[in-house]
Amino acid sequence: MSKALFNNFDEVSSKQWKQKIQMDLKGADYNDTLIWHTNEGIDVKPFYHADELDVTTNPSFSKATEFEICQSIFVAHTQKSNAKAIDAISRGAESIEFIIPSEDVIIKDLLKEIDSTSTPITFKLLFLSSEYIKTIPTQNTTIQTDIIGHLAKTGNWFKNLNDDHKQFESIVKHTNTFTVNAGLYQNAGANMIQQLAYTLAHTNEYFNHLSSLIEFSNKEILKVIINISVGTNYFFEIAKLRALRILFQTLSSEYGFNSNCQINVTPTKRNKTIYDYNTNLLRTTTECMSAILGGANNITNLAYDSIYHKDNEFGERIARNQLLVLKEESYFDKVDNPADGAYYIESLTTQLCDKALELFKDIESNGGFLSQLKTGTIQKKIKESASKEQAQFDSGELTLLGTNKHPNPQDKMKDNLEIYPFVKINPVKTLIEPIIEKRLAETLEQQRLNQEQSTNK
Repeated sequence: MSKALFNNFDEVSSKQWKQKIQMDLKGADYNDTLIWHTNEGIDVKPFYHADELDVTTNPSFSKATEFEICQSIFVAHTQKSNAKAIDAISRGAESIEFIIPSEDVIIKDLLKEIDSTSTPITFKLLFLSSEYIKTIPTQNTTIQTDIIGHLAKTGNWFKNLNDDHKQFESIVKHTNTFTVNAGLYQNAGANMIQQLAYTLAHTNEYFNHLSSLIEFSNKEILKVIINISVGTNYFFEIAKLRALRILFQTLSSEYGFNSNCQINVTPTKRNKTIYDYNTNLLRTTTECMSAILGGANNITNLAYDSIYHKDNEFGERIARNQLLVLKEESYFDKVDNPADGAYYIESLTTQLCDKALELFKDIESNGGFLSQLKTGTIQKKIKESASKEQAQFDSGELTLLGTNKHPNPQDKMKDNLEIYPFVKINPVKTLIEPIIEKRLAETLEQQRLNQEQSTNK
């Protein structure tokens, strides 16, 4: 084609578009009618235009075509977990995450007949032991270590600050890897600005510590893994992951560390429900789509029944197949960075970066992430955000279909709960107040369960 399309048409500026919209509103206020205000303090406009972008958009360097489908396996029994991993690989899993609860697990037996050269293996340890790490082969394997994440979630170090940091140093020197488990913040109710800023501040604590070690010289090959959760705010979640990568590159370059991080994504638990549970499939599907388009390296889907059922073959197979359908039948593996150049997403990405960086600087100027965890500032801010979101759910402003809108009164669940799906109260002494994960629907679901029980009496 010798001529570009639409060359005969005059360009229309954003100002002209707005004037036309204002005219069509017939007196209604543009801002009140069409501007959507988010909990992050971002005003979402009805349209976006190239002349409103502050800077020319730069291409992102992540590749949507290279995302891996991960199967997560909790190792309660070594032989059974080994068999489950082999089966998952044969059914489409491209990487395996083993969650190791104790040092009793023998790695050699766990990896029997698994070719780690073709299938990347991740070991997520629920304990801290630099000696145990040495039993894990290094070829195409990753070991996840996050002592600060453990402190934030449980309120305590594994042992104490000094011992944990010594173990951490030893593990990082051996593996050239550390992990930031940032999914906690989303699952506890933090808004997106907080999620990004807290993840950055969390990472900065490790960068600060490693930079202070004279003998640590592996800056350029250090691999940082960020585990993060995504919700159903589709375009915002795409922008959040893009912003995370930009912010990490900005921070790591200041220290001289490797500017590429690995982003592992799991759908959030916060919006999942036990009633009308099949809607969880719809939620996780859009969440996985956001993860792919946002540039996730590794995606572990959440089974639709994971909050109330024990691990089961059906739920795990469906979760894995959701990703397989997206990859092999919906062609999500055919185009790299399809979100690049979309004015709306580019604008969201820029705003999330700017606001998160501002909050990060505030955290650092007030003592840093660890200091604010100890004073309870981080916990307080997350609670405030979670309470605001909870109020929106309770009032119906935020909808979970089948739970606070169009619930099915015939849906009964009290005899279908294999695991306790609500916040557990564990009265133990902690060094700091832990950050507690809580689903939006918990109180409403407990009321419905109580009604079921009273009806059957």
